[in-house]
Amino acid sequence: MAISREKKVELISEITDKLKRSKSVVLTDYRGLTVEDTDEIRKQLREKGVDYKVIKNTLFKKALEEANLIVNLDNFEGHPIAAAFSYDDEVAPAKVTYEFSKKNENLEIVGGLLDGNEINAIAIKSLAKLPGKDELYAKLVGSIAAPMNGLVNVMVGNLRGLVNVLNAYKEQKSN
Repeated sequence: MAISREKKVELISEITDKLKRSKSVVLTDYRGLTVEDTDEIRKQLREKGVDYKVIKNTLFKKALEEANLIVNLDNFEGHPIAAAFSYDDEVAPAKVTYEFSKKNENLEIVGGLLDGNEINAIAIKSLAKLPGKDELYAKLVGSIAAPMNGLVNVMVGNLRGLVNVLNAYKEQKSN
């Protein structure tokens, strides 16, 4: 069914807005996915705060132009595009789509955008293997806290030793 011109303008505007707000976008070829598969990946992405939208290539190209993003769409020729837009976490769409593509061979990662710059499928897969924000924050806090924990343990050890010496002295005096 053909889309009216007004609807196309509205879709281009919506996609342009998503592109401008996104920290990262993962582009996938969804051929061969069943409706259940598509619903499943949408659900997984939604849980991470990521929008997943099937987009006609011509509309996507116009949205890229309106968003002033330079992307070589020759890399996506012959691929129907579905885009995962992330507004908060750069790694989330890459992780979810990569994990899903490992379980379902019909989903193919074909490229994407990171902070407005084009990246290829290999870069997205590398990005997916990075730890998430929460894990990185936990490691940072652990690294900062480790020296303080060591200092506390040394101080407690010295106090414990002093208490032991005083107890031994007390027992010696009482004998």
